[in-house]
Amino acid sequence: MAIAAALTAVGAAAAWHYASEGLTLSHYDARAHLVVARRIFDNLLPGWQQIGGVWLPLPHVLNALPVQVDALYRNGASGTIFSVLSMGTAAWGLAALLMRVTGSQLAAILGSFLLLANPNTLYLQSTPMTEPMLFGTTLVCIALTAAWLDRGAPLPPRAAGLAMMAACMTRYEAWPISAGIVVLSGAVLWRRGAPYGQIQRSCLQLSAYSLLAIFLFVVNSRWTTGRWFVGGDFFVAENAALGQPWLAWQQVMEGLYKLSGTATVWPAWLAVVLIVVTFVRSKERASIVLVLALAGAAAVPWYAYFNGHPLRVRYSLPMVTACTVFIATGIALVPARLRLLPAAAVVAALLLQLSPLDRTAPLIAESQRDAVNREGRQAVTEYLRDRYDGGTIMMSMGSLAHYMHDLSHEGFNIHDFLHEGNGDLWVAALAMGPRGYVRWVAIEESAEGGDIIFHQSRQNFLYLAGFERVAEGGGVALYRVMPE
Repeated sequence: MAIAAALTAVGAAAAWHYASEGLTLSHYDARAHLVVARRIFDNLLPGWQQIGGVWLPLPHVLNALPVQVDALYRNGASGTIFSVLSMGTAAWGLAALLMRVTGSQLAAILGSFLLLANPNTLYLQSTPMTEPMLFGTTLVCIALTAAWLDRGAPLPPRAAGLAMMAACMTRYEAWPISAGIVVLSGAVLWRRGAPYGQIQRSCLQLSAYSLLAIFLFVVNSRWTTGRWFVGGDFFVAENAALGQPWLAWQQVMEGLYKLSGTATVWPAWLAVVLIVVTFVRSKERASIVLVLALAGAAAVPWYAYFNGHPLRVRYSLPMVTACTVFIATGIALVPARLRLLPAAAVVAALLLQLSPLDRTAPLIAESQRDAVNREGRQAVTEYLRDRYDGGTIMMSMGSLAHYMHDLSHEGFNIHDFLHEGNGDLWVAALAMGPRGYVRWVAIEESAEGGDIIFHQSRQNFLYLAGFERVAEGGGVALYRVMPE
């Protein structure tokens, strides 16, 4: 607990630093996550259906009440708090696993240090993004699953299963990670000579939790969007890796090296070898192999790039965390008298390549991709601020949720907008045209090939009949209904 508390304190200090630098909400997804949580209650049609079917729900459900406080919504603190606490939870999970299986306090401390030593991870845990919650839930799940296995898996794994459910409700990377935990759990039981029937029963019990979480998500998606699963139609397939599996894998690895450098990756490969050797040689320590399930996180960006999703260096960040966990685990498996040397070497190599508060870190640079457009949208914001008449604004949350958050600083709330979460009202306005439903329309005309309203207006030249274009900037065009 002391390690987790220390890491939480460091994370809180980092969050304060990045907030003072004005970087907390630089990433458009950081603002969008706040909007999705806020809209559950602040909406034309409030309710559970506002969670949607693209992002997984747990981070937004947890933040649904805190984000209703205007100050916490506008500065992002309501979501950042969960990120900081999640990284402290991740440190607890890793330390608990290493201390129980290996007894190495040095490795537990090193692992906690490595979790936040990378400037990209340190920055992201200082924002309302959801990756930190993924790290916390998956590492706790691994620690609890290992403890369950070490007790002989006598009963259903309730604690480990609930942690797995939480992970599977947080980010898609947890789905292949959970599958890996189940498979490796079976391998541990096999290594310890458990009967085949017990192995099968235990794996089914463990997998039931993740399957239930996924089932609940797809049912909610069907209810809220009319589709069991929202696929890749929310982005333009512009990646050269489209249909190219090897190129997609190379892009995942390039992102990993860009975020962490060789100081993290190569020691991680060596640690993986040591973890596998330990699994083969020691029945008592066999459960430590569960950490290798974290490598499953690579499946999600690989699949996205294979389907043409634009490159995002952030998608490789879970692999950075996986590498740090592998390194700490590997050092824990080194004989006690020899651990200090590799630990010192890893820390020295890491600090030579990376600076924890590096303002030019790749993830910080990527998070500011929208900065130019954000500035350009000021022309639209100023027009709305000066001439807004209280009428509803039609705006695609799928494309402009981050701009909805920007407008909160001018006093706008989510219930001022007609968006995809408004069910039949949105469907009717989208299909028949906005006149009669709203007084304003804001359209994203450039990012990701333009939003759904943009494409509707291009297919039907009468779609915006009765509206006049009154402002534009940053790729957004604003239309206002003309007087009768």
